[in-house]
Amino acid sequence: MNIELGIQNVPRAVTFSTEDSAENVNKTITEALDANKSIALTDDKGRQIIVPASMLGYAIIGSETKHAVGFGAL
Repeated sequence: MNIELGIQNVPRAVTFSTEDSAENVNKTITEALDANKSIALTDDKGRQIIVPASMLGYAIIGSETKHAVGFGAL
């Protein structure tokens, strides 16, 4: 699933893919915002993305559906 995080005073969004479910990502972001702590997420390559909750402008959590590729998708 694709995640896009907009960070205040940063011209480009942080975009990455993760194996976590949309529910887990939403829960992690919501809990961090409520506690005013850092948002810590892991991408599908095992890298950690850490953003201070106070600097988050927006979060777009993509769908979990897998899209077919090739002629079989018609």
